[in-house]
Amino acid sequence: MNQGLIPSRYAKALYEFASEKGADKRVFDLMKTLSASFEAEPQLMKVMANPFVAPADKVKLLSTAAGVRQDSDDVFARFLQLLTENNRLDLTRDIALAYLKQYRADHGIRLVTVTSAAPLDKADEERLKKIIAAHLDGDTMDYRSAVDPDLIGGFVVTIDNEKLDASVANELKQLRLKLLN
Repeated sequence: MNQGLIPSRYAKALYEFASEKGADKRVFDLMKTLSASFEAEPQLMKVMANPFVAPADKVKLLSTAAGVRQDSDDVFARFLQLLTENNRLDLTRDIALAYLKQYRADHGIRLVTVTSAAPLDKADEERLKKIIAAHLDGDTMDYRSAVDPDLIGGFVVTIDNEKLDASVANELKQLRLKLLN
């Protein structure tokens, strides 16, 4: 079976179950935190793929990485139990990303990432957010910022799969391509 299809099916089932229970927003927040944990700590993927780590330890690790509260996150706990029973804990990251995508699509949330060469000051960032919000036609945004000194100057705005590259590095690349032709 397609490796992308399996996580999508689990994410869809989780989304429908969480929606029925009124926990879809909470699971979205947990999946966001879990996804950020996978991004911040690449070793987490290796642990999930390691057959010598006990499934119970993997579940504890995933619960901690997602920021689970024992008293109110029953839907997420049942989800991890299902993954354990079906031997799919290694797909948790992909399922989390698929869940985030599903939730955003259903709630009109666009993923916006602004990458700049240096940290933006608050006034510039707020002005940029307003410009981006006007482009979203009423959708809300899940805003993130990042710094990449390799851009030299300027910024790159990514909205879902759209990309606006207004960086100095891109301008130099375009100039180089023109000179080579």
